[in-house]
Amino acid sequence: MAEDTVKSLLELVDERPHVDATGTFDVLWDTLTELRQKFDARFAVTQDPSTHDLSSYTSLDGNAQGSLRAYSSDEIDWFTHTWIGNPKFSFSNMHFSIWLGPHIDVPHFGLAMGTMPDVFFYCDFVPRADLTVNLDYLDRYYAPINDLYVETRNDPRFGQFVSKTPYMRHSQSQSSHCYLVKPETEIVQRLREIAHAMFDQWLVLVDSADPVPAADRSALAARDLHMRRAIADRDPANAMGDRLFGAEMTKRLVSGLWGGDRVLPRPQ
Repeated sequence: MAEDTVKSLLELVDERPHVDATGTFDVLWDTLTELRQKFDARFAVTQDPSTHDLSSYTSLDGNAQGSLRAYSSDEIDWFTHTWIGNPKFSFSNMHFSIWLGPHIDVPHFGLAMGTMPDVFFYCDFVPRADLTVNLDYLDRYYAPINDLYVETRNDPRFGQFVSKTPYMRHSQSQSSHCYLVKPETEIVQRLREIAHAMFDQWLVLVDSADPVPAADRSALAARDLHMRRAIADRDPANAMGDRLFGAEMTKRLVSGLWGGDRVLPRPQ
């Protein structure tokens, strides 16, 4: 049975810094490409000019690379499609995070995967309400994914990745898939299935959503931005960015993740 881990990304990579994980990285990136095709079939977005020069970047020593593209539209507040690292030397990380506009209160879609060099996987419906109080919200958006969560947690191959940082744990719902698993073909394929199942269900929820009253949208948008910035700013993985790209570049990348330098207007 796989064990849970409370080790940090840096600890995991430093224990095994020279593993060539490019094969696993390619499979994970292909999964994001598949999800992007589904996304593009449903949404039309424009890349924010603040991330144009981050579409492809390289560390000063040439040993690490990355891409950060962020988009928005009248439905999407901030969508990031990113990768960073050097999978030939154990580490890679990628994001596919969709923060909706305040016109509906459907949870945001969060997905992050990477190699450390074992496979890190996070997928969640990021809540926009207090799930301990708003029971209608809980039942509507989290009941449909409960069976998938319980089934996966019962799978002995899936050890949970537990962040040492209280905010990162608190920002996840109790239905969050957050694992550190072996890069075995069947396990990685199961992660691909989970990502697709979660995204497909999220699209159903978006298309069946009721509008948020106009008077409530400003407060919801403010909450979303506060939470998105806190997640980006407080992520312990930023320490790896400092190591690979330096503090100045990492600050720019973190800002790109939450939209600190955005040019396009936020949806209303």
